[in-house]
Amino acid sequence: PYHRERGDEGMGFSQGKTTHHFLLARDGGTIQVTANAPDDRATVEQVRGHLADIARAFGAGDFATPMFVHEQTPPGVPAMKRLKSRISYVYEERADGAAVVIRSQNPEAIAAVQEFLRFQIREHQTGDPVR
Repeated sequence: PYHRERGDEGMGFSQGKTTHHFLLARDGGTIQVTANAPDDRATVEQVRGHLADIARAFGAGDFATPMFVHEQTPPGVPAMKRLKSRISYVYEERADGAAVVIRSQNPEAIAAVQEFLRFQIREHQTGDPVR
């Protein structure tokens, strides 16, 4: 189960000062985190640092952060680890935060990424579409 306190600790910024979105795409999806107050430069920088770290870690098959935050192995992670060479994780800076764009051409990898993102949508209760 997702706990805001574990999220604060695992991600290095206040969950209450940010908004998460997990967006599905035909070839994968996007993890996006923005500061609720665009002029909150400290939070924007913390979000950017975290998502840059996530892009590097996920690309290396390291999913320790979501496993810590959610106290379980999120669905999709075993396949994402196994197929790490078939998935790209691209860090993108946004004016009020950052994003990690996740893409693949491998159908099994795409399915795993989307399973992972749907889990995040449910856990974080973002209201993002799950289809």
